[in-house]
Amino acid sequence: MTRSETTHLWLLPERAVDSFADALGGTRLLTAEEQVGLDRRLTLGARRRYLGARLLCRYALTARTGRPLDHWRFTTGGHGRPEPEPAHDGVRFNLSHSAGLIACVVTRGRGCGVDVESTPASAELTAHVARRLAPAERAELFDAAPGARGALASELWVLKEAYLKGLGTGLTRDLGSFAVAHRAGDRITVRDPLGPPGADARWWFDLLRPGPGHVLAVATEHGRPGGLRRTDLADLTDPSASSGLTVFADLSYV
Repeated sequence: MTRSETTHLWLLPERAVDSFADALGGTRLLTAEEQVGLDRRLTLGARRRYLGARLLCRYALTARTGRPLDHWRFTTGGHGRPEPEPAHDGVRFNLSHSAGLIACVVTRGRGCGVDVESTPASAELTAHVARRLAPAERAELFDAAPGARGALASELWVLKEAYLKGLGTGLTRDLGSFAVAHRAGDRITVRDPLGPPGADARWWFDLLRPGPGHVLAVATEHGRPGGLRRTDLADLTDPSASSGLTVFADLSYV
């Protein structure tokens, strides 16, 4: 296991999906099963985000491994998490999308999870999130100023879901069965009584605000400070943008 390797995060704005898909060859890269999944999406936005996510993971995996875009196939774990099939040198990935933004995180030999949501959460959604939190998190939310609760609810949600996706369970597990702590300026930590001794310390969290309307969390097993490299893909409707695997603006953030 390579503990010091960089965690790579790719972000694709939804507005750029159509031109991104055109550059990569569109739906020809999808498997028959993925094509069925695309056809099941009833709205244009849902179809665009599904297609963007399926193409973005291939793009990101190819950028990390050099394997051709059209060679990627996937299997699913016991809780539905997709994994490359066959396994390719320990590479792992995870996807998330919300209206307006698609994210993919890639590691090698380490668990990883990503979640992106709109922010701030509405009052109704904040109340829904609060009911699912651990007691300490719920107290933190209720102690916050009323105007800050929506943003805090979104942060707690993405941190908790990124962690569960990193574990591979997703939301099959109760969100209240563990807690994250993320006071400003402190390292974000998790307390999970269901994990083996010492497991909590293995997880590193990055909390990002990639734009005014989104918040995003990455959970990385054996991560480190400054270990996340973020790549924002260019809007390919810009005629100055290139094509293929050179269509992105490569921006790294510590």
